[in-house]
Amino acid sequence: MFLLSGLAVAIGLAGGGAAYVLIHLIALLTNLAFFHRVSWVLPSFTHLHRSPSIVLVAVTGGLVVGAMAKWAPIIRGHGIPEAMEAVLTKQSRIAPRTAVAKPLSAAIAIGTGGPFGAEGPIIVTGGAIGSLLGQVIPVSPSERKILLAAGAAAGMAATFGAPLAAVVLAIELLLFEFSTRALVPLVIASSIAAGMHVIFFGSGPLFEVPAHHFAGLSQLPLYAALGLACGLLAVIINKGLFVIEEGFRRMPVSQFWWPAIGAVGFASIGLLVPRVLGVGYDQISDVLAGRLAIETLAVLAIAKLCAWWVALASGTSGGTLAPILLISGSFGAILGHAAAHIPGANVSPSTFALVAMAATFGASTRATFASIVFMFELTRDYNAILPLMLATVIASLIAATLMRDSIMTEKLTRRGLRVPSDYHADILHTTLVGDVMTTDIETVHLATRIGEVATRFQTNGHGAYPVVDDQGACVGIISRGDLLRDGDWSDDDPVSEVAARDLVSVTSTDSVGNALDRIMQEQIEHLPVIDDNRLTGICTRTDILRARRTQWEHEQTEPGWRRRRHRTKSPS
Repeated sequence: MFLLSGLAVAIGLAGGGAAYVLIHLIALLTNLAFFHRVSWVLPSFTHLHRSPSIVLVAVTGGLVVGAMAKWAPIIRGHGIPEAMEAVLTKQSRIAPRTAVAKPLSAAIAIGTGGPFGAEGPIIVTGGAIGSLLGQVIPVSPSERKILLAAGAAAGMAATFGAPLAAVVLAIELLLFEFSTRALVPLVIASSIAAGMHVIFFGSGPLFEVPAHHFAGLSQLPLYAALGLACGLLAVIINKGLFVIEEGFRRMPVSQFWWPAIGAVGFASIGLLVPRVLGVGYDQISDVLAGRLAIETLAVLAIAKLCAWWVALASGTSGGTLAPILLISGSFGAILGHAAAHIPGANVSPSTFALVAMAATFGASTRATFASIVFMFELTRDYNAILPLMLATVIASLIAATLMRDSIMTEKLTRRGLRVPSDYHADILHTTLVGDVMTTDIETVHLATRIGEVATRFQTNGHGAYPVVDDQGACVGIISRGDLLRDGDWSDDDPVSEVAARDLVSVTSTDSVGNALDRIMQEQIEHLPVIDDNRLTGICTRTDILRARRTQWEHEQTEPGWRRRRHRTKSPS
């Protein structure tokens, strides 16, 4: 724990530095490419001069990203599925080049007009830093996974100043574990990175929301309806992206050209609606502040969605969060304007926009809790918590019903990898050996002849017998394998000649998980259960499976009180 915590400090500092470099590099390249000036401040595309050079700049960026993808294929897309795959199948090992290639390719893609946010690339960059540190320093694969997740959380916390959401997102999408061992380093890394965000970008909320009042239960039905609409929007966003990605995969051209082809698509849309280009944080602020007319909101939502679909499907390096926030925020603001005309509704379009952002992002990614916390931290708007919670869970329920995969897992499913989505208490560590062990034990005495034991193996079908002495104490165990090994013994020799005397055992109060660990470590099939020097049972792999059966039984529907009473009163 102390080692991981110390490494988390370094990861937090590195993640904060990486976020600072990425944001400023995006700003510099954007200013150079489109405004022909040197500036480290993210510019607005609202009043960008429409020129065919927009397409030329975007295509140039696409060609560069396509070339970089040959060197580091992980840079394609937003990269979070690849980080999940590294955790699940590669012992959390990410190639060191990713820590350089991902932020650089993302800066080039976004700096030349790509309609992405910086969150996906910085999460992957931070994760690569944590993974690299876990490869240099001797740690276990499980500990390396924690370092990878801590780096991802640090990158997100440093970019948005949202340390709590960063921790929750890492748990929901990357860690596949909830434990003190994992939580402490995550919190340390994200806290330090969030502190660096304050130094670099200030301490205020990233987005301002006009003051509003939540009336309580009377307004919740409106937000429930909004959650339903956002769930459907999330399905459209995800499935539309999957369809266009399939279209790119069917194209008879090399993957190298895909980002350039995508650049032609999103840049052409940008010629008509320049607001869709770049990260779009200023556009999100305008949506939340209520500064855009309904017609502008509709055009912005549709144009951003189409541009982002084409860009991300082409394999260009970029994130998912900022585009989804802008699309769903515009959608929510439109619905908010409509709801404001309902007598007695007393709702704000800005609040609808904020709630729609959380609901749609949570439903699209299946990171439900993270999206609620994230939007709260970005705006510091406590009055929106209840609507956020209700709409987000409804949207997630709708999306889960209509889609098998989220935007984070679809690519992995196509590769044959199923990603776990739920956490459960491990039944193996909450069940005692005494609850599953076999208590009807057949034993053999030390002096029993080997030939007699061989006959018992043939007739009874057991795989092993505990060996006991005159006092009934277990002093060894003999298995079928012991008799099959070559040895200098005969059928008339006592079983003590071949029995394993280096006894490995458990007690009835040990957990089944501990028993399974011992079976795997010692590569054995049977564990005598010994309490107070007395043999009380035997535990096998089959016995351990009984714990899993108990877990399965707990998921089955029980009859309920009325049905039980009816059965009791029925005549026999």
